[in-house]
Amino acid sequence: METVNILDDLNTTARIAAIDSILEIICRATGMGFAAVARVTETQWVACAVKDEISFGLKPGGELVLETTICNEIRRHHEVVVIDHVAIDAAFADHHTPKMYGFQSYISMPIMLSNGTFFGTLCAIDPLPRKLRNEQIMGMFKNFAELIAVQLEAQERVDDTRSSLLEERKTSELREQFIAILGHDLRNPVGAVSNAAQLLLRMPLDDRMRRLAGIIQDSSLRIKGLIENILDFARGRLGEGIQVNFKPERSLGTMLFNVITELQLSYPDRSIETDFRLSSVVSCDGLRIAQLFSNLLGNALSHGDPEQPVKISAVTGQEIFTLCVSNFGEEISPAAMGRLFQPFSRGEVRPGHDGLGLGLFISSEIAKAHGGTLEVVSENYQTSFTLKIPLVKELD
Repeated sequence: METVNILDDLNTTARIAAIDSILEIICRATGMGFAAVARVTETQWVACAVKDEISFGLKPGGELVLETTICNEIRRHHEVVVIDHVAIDAAFADHHTPKMYGFQSYISMPIMLSNGTFFGTLCAIDPLPRKLRNEQIMGMFKNFAELIAVQLEAQERVDDTRSSLLEERKTSELREQFIAILGHDLRNPVGAVSNAAQLLLRMPLDDRMRRLAGIIQDSSLRIKGLIENILDFARGRLGEGIQVNFKPERSLGTMLFNVITELQLSYPDRSIETDFRLSSVVSCDGLRIAQLFSNLLGNALSHGDPEQPVKISAVTGQEIFTLCVSNFGEEISPAAMGRLFQPFSRGEVRPGHDGLGLGLFISSEIAKAHGGTLEVVSENYQTSFTLKIPLVKELD
């Protein structure tokens, strides 16, 4: 036996605005006083929508005993039934349904879904005879039944999509909350590991132990950076966005040089060339700009040609602060370029270059938060990332 949720069918039908108009047109075109869309199953006849001008007594949600209806027969043979005048109709003059419900004219068109499933009927009755068996009336019922079937399926798809979106949204929020909590709780143990490594490096150690302590310290710094990226990503996805604290940064150059010094420890053999011309005060969040710079420089050192220098320029001029990081090496493919600033997009990852793929996404969000842009050009075996933000002069 089929499993049917009648309440869902009633709710779906109720959301189809055209049905009331369809029933109104049917009554006006035929002269009949009662029209309905009925959900007919193996066990139930339920009115989904009703136009009642003869006080038949049914309202949406009302039921008739299935076996007392002609619709139960239509459920089995899927054919339209038309009766102009019961009293002179050879097939229905003695039928129990007209006698029970007191009608003389009747028409019922099956509503069939596109997969061949029988939904119910579009039907009408009246206590007086009506001329229904003609091409115009039957064609109208057929077209309306098909329209209702299309609308039922469309509404069901909308409901399924809405349900899937709500479920996905809940899952996404739980996932991002988990990421945020996990990232927050990881910071303390990682900080402890980093502090312990620093203490070890201050102690008299042989070369092997000092190298191991250095690896622990570098790894803890790397993990700390990943955690900060995760937290920033989670904040952005949960609606808080990248938080920035604007203030006049007179020591921005020093902050950028500190980033270079930190990364140079992890890449002691790499050449880094700088061109800093910071003649104006930059109004920005210095820590966020340093975070962005660290991501760009880390990528350049990681992915660039180790035999070629990484070039950095930081310039203030023409009301714009420009920070550019360039490296030589393989160009970024057009396919990777299109998703470069999307979260969790890492392009072609080579051994030793793994990560979460959040650095460039967060860097672009930092640029947006400053009202600026982060652009990339990769050609002639050189890749350059350029940050541009408005240079707001300090007020006296």
